[in-house]
Amino acid sequence: MTHAPHSSSAAPILRVRGVRKHFTLHLRDGRDLPVLHGVDLDAAPGECVALVGASGKGKSTLIKCLYGNYGVDAGSILLRTDGTARGEIDIAQATPQQVIGLRQRAIAYVSQFLRAVPRVPAIDVVAERLLQANPVTADLGQAGAWEAAQDAAREEVAALFERLNLPRALWQLPPATFSGGEQQRVNIARGFILPSDLLLLDEPTASLDAANRRVVMQLIQEAKARGTAVIGIFHDEEVRDAVATRCVTLPSAANELETTR
Repeated sequence: MTHAPHSSSAAPILRVRGVRKHFTLHLRDGRDLPVLHGVDLDAAPGECVALVGASGKGKSTLIKCLYGNYGVDAGSILLRTDGTARGEIDIAQATPQQVIGLRQRAIAYVSQFLRAVPRVPAIDVVAERLLQANPVTADLGQAGAWEAAQDAAREEVAALFERLNLPRALWQLPPATFSGGEQQRVNIARGFILPSDLLLLDEPTASLDAANRRVVMQLIQEAKARGTAVIGIFHDEEVRDAVATRCVTLPSAANELETTR
């Protein structure tokens, strides 16, 4: 693993330029909290860029900006979706519909905590991503198309659940009833079930035991081998050393709150 700037000869899948982000603290007299100050970042196919730095430096905020959860104050987040510059989409300027489309076909995200629809079985929480990306399921008029697609999706999820050592007895239960580690394995399965151009990871192994950490490291290496660009936050140094191609430290933001004028 190196700590050098991007030097891959491959054209980057992701190009982040001049991204700035602040939050306004309305309960503290409208003060500004600067978080991201002019972030520049490239990620090429098959590499894993680890974001490093002290807590509170904006690593998770940047991940959420890349996923489209947060807007930015300035800068661009350019994602190539067809292998050429013509297919670049600026996530910072994308419409909600465009962001949804990117999440269905190009971007995967494993957050720190699973957010799932209540009462939906774990296997269907993950299978949903496959069904959303399957054009057959859009044609509900085709006899048996939905059922066949759903069965196929569940089979793929079952295989991944087996790799992640999620007990079979839990597959038909809603994840809200699971332990933290079990929920995180469902979260990981949802992020890895589909090949993606860009994979965002925010502490994916934080709640896992050693055996399942190794499985996740294998999944990350497999994603890199497929040409996925991975950007992740890994406080576990063993995991980071195993999967990261290079490390990037975010530019320092202001240390003190600034009052909005």
